[in-house]
Amino acid sequence: MEEVKVSSNFIKKIIIDDLESGKHEKIITRFPPEPNGYIHIGHAKAIIINFDLAEEFGGKTNLRFDDTNPVKEDVEYVESIMNDIKWLGYEWDSLHYASDYFEEMYNRAMILVKKGLAYVDDSTPEKISEERGTLTKTGIENEYRKRSIEDNVDLFTKMKNGEYEDGSRVLRAKIDMGSPNINMRDPVIYRIAHKTHHQTGDKWCIYPMYDFAHPLEDAIEGITHSLCTLEFEDHRPIYDWFVENCDMESVPRQIEFARLEMTNTVMSKRKLKLMVDEGVVDGWDDPRLPTISGLRRRGYTPEAIKDFARAVGVSKSNSLIDSMMLEHFVREDLKLKVPRTMAVIDPLKVTITNYDEIELLEAENNQENEEMGTRMIPFSNEIYIEKEDFIEEPPKKWKRLYPGAEVRLKHAYFIKCNEVIKDENGEIIELKCTYDPMTKSGSGFKERKPNGTIHWVEAKKAVPAEFRLYGSIIDEDGELNKESLVVTHGFVEDNMKDSKPIDKYQFFRHGYFAVDNKDTKEGQLVFNRIVSLKSSYRVK
Repeated sequence: MEEVKVSSNFIKKIIIDDLESGKHEKIITRFPPEPNGYIHIGHAKAIIINFDLAEEFGGKTNLRFDDTNPVKEDVEYVESIMNDIKWLGYEWDSLHYASDYFEEMYNRAMILVKKGLAYVDDSTPEKISEERGTLTKTGIENEYRKRSIEDNVDLFTKMKNGEYEDGSRVLRAKIDMGSPNINMRDPVIYRIAHKTHHQTGDKWCIYPMYDFAHPLEDAIEGITHSLCTLEFEDHRPIYDWFVENCDMESVPRQIEFARLEMTNTVMSKRKLKLMVDEGVVDGWDDPRLPTISGLRRRGYTPEAIKDFARAVGVSKSNSLIDSMMLEHFVREDLKLKVPRTMAVIDPLKVTITNYDEIELLEAENNQENEEMGTRMIPFSNEIYIEKEDFIEEPPKKWKRLYPGAEVRLKHAYFIKCNEVIKDENGEIIELKCTYDPMTKSGSGFKERKPNGTIHWVEAKKAVPAEFRLYGSIIDEDGELNKESLVVTHGFVEDNMKDSKPIDKYQFFRHGYFAVDNKDTKEGQLVFNRIVSLKSSYRVK
């Protein structure tokens, strides 16, 4: 297993202090997703932080599904999350579900009721929200807060036994309606929901709220450091209150860090689900989405994602990360790993009039990695080049093909354009060229310099392919980018005909591409562009 190196951060310092003081002999972290959607790059950061820290200090990490809301959760999401974590290269020590603890949570809630620290409220959700006040208006104690312990025990028991309709009653903690922290103003800790749960079926008709369930789950599992994002900082007092007043034996410590926010990226699971449900994208694994399954399908690697997350680091201040930073780490990871081949994504036919053979030319698979060896590519009198590599009336400093000009074909010969063939609409459909046999593999540079180097694909054995070029799903104005997907059709080299899903290549001049793992079928190659070849981004 590769050595895990966690950069210095405030969480790491807390862990070191806790171990050195003897407060903990071993740290235990957890990743606690709610199974109500597919996880994304922001969740990946949390996964990496939890697993890396535990591994560095010889601890362990649990995977726990916070499945306390049967209305929104599904086993599909459970399975996808487990697959994504494994794909990132992590193995959890223990697998748990919040629903494993429903009985204990109920008993702990009953402890609060019997202490006089929880009561059943018959108010509507709107009334409860209004009475809790605002940041500038204090909360109001209602009539149900004065119910006796005996009445609350009876009512809460009947809630559990299914004697009341959905929404008719809730159980609230009795804390402080005058607290400046709204979270402490008698939060709801149980609601009635006669819904079938993906784990427990119809056993329960009351379900705990997140703020109540989460600290209890951490305490039950013996979590030492409960790491969460900054929006939960104001929830820490209630987290500690529940652990203390529910008489939990283990006392976890909640620590908050900045969540990951990226430019031109949707990081809201609710908004992502809306895009999926409305058919704006091709499912949760659409390569334009920041979901782990979408990044995987696009061709991103676990190594690049982990390097990116570790470089972003852990802080207490929110910041917006340039999405090009993630692309940088993808390029860095792929540049020495994948073969560099040629693909023509918008083809223009070229006939070489003074050549009538078929020969195999040797080409390096990766000029920066000799260990990847070479391949043989066919060359004949019919090839395809990119339409954009030819122009009839070139502007100044044009460094590609035009009538009368000579260019070098990558790995092959110099060719010169002699004739342009057009259809009845005036569209260029073919070029007639001649080649120079003395310029094989670029020899001849000393004698004369061609007007640039262009890539090509031999036409007779070329493999048809679809190319999907992706942009940001969200534009600079925060609106849906209607140009986020451009589809073209062209050809790849013959040696790529047996490519398998997620096989990756660097296409000369076009960027890094991966074989799509969903739409590719036998005889029908589909390539997703992972990232372009270059970027102006620089790691600081």
